[in-house]
Amino acid sequence: MMNKADVAVAVDQLTVRRGGREVVRGVSFTVARGQVTGLLGPSGCGKTTLMRSIVGVQIVAGGSVTVLGLPAGDARLRDQIGYVTQAPSVYDDLTVEENLMFFARVLAVSPAEVLRCIEAVDLVEQTGKVVNQLSGGQRSRVSLAVALLGEPALLVLDEPTVGLDPVLRRDLWALFHRLAADGTTVLVSSHVMDEAARCDRLLLMRDGDLLADESPANLLSATGEADVENAFLTLVEHGGAA
Repeated sequence: MMNKADVAVAVDQLTVRRGGREVVRGVSFTVARGQVTGLLGPSGCGKTTLMRSIVGVQIVAGGSVTVLGLPAGDARLRDQIGYVTQAPSVYDDLTVEENLMFFARVLAVSPAEVLRCIEAVDLVEQTGKVVNQLSGGQRSRVSLAVALLGEPALLVLDEPTVGLDPVLRRDLWALFHRLAADGTTVLVSSHVMDEAARCDRLLLMRDGDLLADESPANLLSATGEADVENAFLTLVEHGGAA
């Protein structure tokens, strides 16, 4: 059992209904501070809905979500959470730097933060380019740079590495771990099972249910499998956690 002070996110019996059906069903787990936690599962399993619930922008049918000791959606959390959605959430008609400067003013953080965040996501050479001239992966990284402004305590990233080349994926995961080592809690969703090994802890979802909440090593040990994809299949075949 984690000490309360070590818990960044606590989800208790969360249920979310959309379109007349339950897309998240009685899910409970905690996310430790200063770790990289992976939320993995196939597309449509409820990952994005769960993340929206943590950020506080999703209407829930039951249960509770506590973030950094406060109810999800509390106004006091606004500058404590960095959230990156699957779709880039920046202005296409502004340059990379102009986007960062705009959001820095909105968040009331120092302009000096802008260069730090641009460097962190390796977009220095694109600083003066208009966002609609960038590749899809570069646009996603602009959104990530915005989320890093102000050094949020919790970073919630929905499929941040989709469509990126292997080198950039590797570099972004290294960045996530550097942030965690400095105290930021990082929650990353992905439908790519081979990214599981890069996480400190794994939350595996399928059809709105939480199948496992384990470290990668413990998950493989419990299922007797050599990789997370086969461990996931084993959990599905046995109807839940090993």
